[in-house]
Amino acid sequence: MLRRRPAPVADGVIMISVEDIGAVRIITLDKPERRNALSRRESHELSELIDAFERDDAARVAIVTGAGDQAFCAGGDLSDTDREAVLPPTGFGGMTSRFDMTKPIIAAVNGLTLGGGFELALACDIIIADEGARFGLPEPRVGMAALAGGLQRLPRLIGEKAALGLILTADLIDAAEAHRLGLVYRLVGPGEALREAQAVATRIAALSPAAIRASKQAVQAGLRVASLSDALAAQTQLPAVRAMLEGPERREGIRAFREKRPPSWTVPPVRG
Repeated sequence: MLRRRPAPVADGVIMISVEDIGAVRIITLDKPERRNALSRRESHELSELIDAFERDDAARVAIVTGAGDQAFCAGGDLSDTDREAVLPPTGFGGMTSRFDMTKPIIAAVNGLTLGGGFELALACDIIIADEGARFGLPEPRVGMAALAGGLQRLPRLIGEKAALGLILTADLIDAAEAHRLGLVYRLVGPGEALREAQAVATRIAALSPAAIRASKQAVQAGLRVASLSDALAAQTQLPAVRAMLEGPERREGIRAFREKRPPSWTVPPVRG
């Protein structure tokens, strides 16, 4: 199923494609002629799409990617002339200021991933990149700073000194270096990022939805406290962890293992 969602705005159209393949939802930034740079109204549209993904039990994993082979997202669209529009409360791309997402989101990165585009990828749970991808926060070159989460997420992911090196120089790094630093989960050949992201998403979608949500919530909550012992003590009180422990999927998983059959989770996968 493919749904293309054009919507008129002051300076053209919003072009974001949405496709469901089984239990995987693919959201494509579809402005290759502008390196998939996002207007403020497109950030609102993406925020609504993420809300819809969260509500849809049939969609278990989302992939965010960019059309074409030049860019994942080059940041904000500098040709955006709609000065009355502001970013949504959920931030750039509808994600960078959002901390309530319970389902996994994968960034399939090709080409340039700059500024807000890099911050959008950092807000995803997993980044898969092809070897031609390049990452950076070049905002200081135009008198700006990466205020959509890059200045906070990057040091947490790769450490203060490495992050400051990238932030203060506005340098770009290639996909191999991003993989070495731990930003990229899988590094693949040219044009293969989306295919690999679909393979990873399909594997995740086959697992217990309750266990996946519990795992994600426990990781995120643990990163917000300094003490490992405090994180361990608090995790059983997290809503998603409690739902997993008290729900039927844990019993079904054990039963299926004993009976040597695939488990039947509470929410059946959608057949593409």
